[in-house]
Amino acid sequence: MTPIRVLVVQNHPLLASTIVEILQGEPGLSVCAVARTGADAALLVSQETVTVVLMEHRLPDMSGPALAGLIRTASPETAIVFQCADESETDLLDAIDAGATAYVTKSAMADQIVEAVRRAAQGEVLIPVALFAKAIARQRRAISDADALKAQLAAFTPRELDVLHLLAGGLDTATIALRLGIAPHTVEWHVRHVIEKLHVHSKLQAVVAAARLGMIDL
Repeated sequence: MTPIRVLVVQNHPLLASTIVEILQGEPGLSVCAVARTGADAALLVSQETVTVVLMEHRLPDMSGPALAGLIRTASPETAIVFQCADESETDLLDAIDAGATAYVTKSAMADQIVEAVRRAAQGEVLIPVALFAKAIARQRRAISDADALKAQLAAFTPRELDVLHLLAGGLDTATIALRLGIAPHTVEWHVRHVIEKLHVHSKLQAVVAAARLGMIDL
């Protein structure tokens, strides 16, 4: 099995070494590098094969979202996991908008960090459900024109909407496949169509966009 190559972007040496120790002790995970600044991280992503970037939300030379944009440009297939100091709604939304695949706090337990990295590498998402729902409720775009929403929904097949609703429930690909009685690769096929139609880049962004448009409830 190809190891999951993780780039750790962390400005605090002690925290960085702790994270590296956690990840290196897990089978199938390999820390390919550690960067202390956004500039160093962007350069490493452009030079190395990186599966997941586990990154600090605030860096000395740029914001986390700004670095995420550079990573998306240099390596669109690389997943991004943000580490934030606390469960800030603003930080969460910034992370989601920047293309985060997962979001963990600095107080997260070792197994939570490992799970976030593994799920990110598999294209899944890990966001605190209560915080996610609360943040979207506050940020959801007001839809005053019912016809506009009707037109938006008309672009999606019933199965795509089924998959979208289950994604919003935090289910992974295998569970969605079982729930709908279809193959996992068929689920991924529907997910790709949902992402394309919502003009986003990830499953998480698709759920956020759909919630903001009023297409789904969280």
